[in-house]
Amino acid sequence: MAELVITKENFEQEVLKADKPAVIDFWAPWCGPCRMMGPVIEKFAEEFDGKYVVGKVNVDDEEELAGRFNIMSIPTIKVFKNGAEAATALGVQTREKLLEMIGE
Repeated sequence: MAELVITKENFEQEVLKADKPAVIDFWAPWCGPCRMMGPVIEKFAEEFDGKYVVGKVNVDDEEELAGRFNIMSIPTIKVFKNGAEAATALGVQTREKLLEMIGE
């Protein structure tokens, strides 16, 4: 399954109320490093379909969410567990780093 498009309308349901860890990529289409991160997130979503929630927040479209989580640099990857932020990483990350952030 492809990564979810996360918006302020579905953030609470898809991320905070998720019964599994959520890996969220805060990005923008004009950002070069974000475009490098895109395939990593896409493959991660496919590989761990059903095990983790994997989503993307376009910071240009979702300024409220970007502000809520103090996104100052993109890409920013955040992991949420049990309704709370559990880990954050700035810049392009590897599959292994994403698993480390989740605690695998």
